[in-house]
Amino acid sequence: MSDHVRDVIARCGQTPYALKVLRTHGMSDDSLREIYKAVVLAKLMYASPAWWGFTVASDRQQIDAFVRHGVRFRLYNAGDPTPSQLAKDADDTLFTRILANEHDVLKPLLPDKRSHGYSLHPGDTTSRWP
Repeated sequence: MSDHVRDVIARCGQTPYALKVLRTHGMSDDSLREIYKAVVLAKLMYASPAWWGFTVASDRQQIDAFVRHGVRFRLYNAGDPTPSQLAKDADDTLFTRILANEHDVLKPLLPDKRSHGYSLHPGDTTSRWP
């Protein structure tokens, strides 16, 4: 997985320089941030549900460092989602779509849905615990 991460980061490496050149030619910061998200983050996070779980901490640190580099050059907002958050959101979206689609090819691989007879809602007054 480390080879994949290094390869993707290397392919994205020239984009920040190109965006800085566009900034010197008068492009607005908002436009540059949109381009950064559309080009760099799209390349970094492409198909992340398939490979993110196989990364080790050093792989994720390299991706985070590359995005922090974009933050330093005002190409990405510090308050925007981190790569880890983006990967988690992509995983959640994929899983939700699998659950919602009865004909999804991955649906048979999921375990049967379990039903529990208890409620953890804080307003539940029917609890048997003292």
